[in-house]
Amino acid sequence: MPATAFRVTDLRDLDAAFTIREKVFQEEQGVSAAKEHDEHDRTDARHYLARTADGTAAGAARWRETENGVKLERFAVLADFRNQEIGAALLHAVLADVQAELPDAEVYLNAQLRAVPFYERHGFQKVGEMFEEANIQHYKMVLG
Repeated sequence: MPATAFRVTDLRDLDAAFTIREKVFQEEQGVSAAKEHDEHDRTDARHYLARTADGTAAGAARWRETENGVKLERFAVLADFRNQEIGAALLHAVLADVQAELPDAEVYLNAQLRAVPFYERHGFQKVGEMFEEANIQHYKMVLG
């Protein structure tokens, strides 16, 4: 059975999502806690968790509405679970909810350089020049 991803509705799952993000962004990539967690985490962001077939929490993501549309953020998959369709499960769950709630909104994200091919395979296109955020190179990408 493949990975499943779902919108977080309880604090245990939210804690699992935050733990994944801390491992990936803070421990692995050196992003500061201040940059990793922001006011949106506890206010307007919708959070998602992905679990493997055996129930292991393996990936996390969030999205929120902005003045520019819907921004997908904080996609993180634990190192041991990469290239196992966890990211795809997260992206599909997020996009299904976005489509249901805000079908006409532009969907965009800031993709880390190494994730650009993943998002391109799922219908996103690079917009503009590469930029740096938290000392990591990114491209803005928009869902086509």
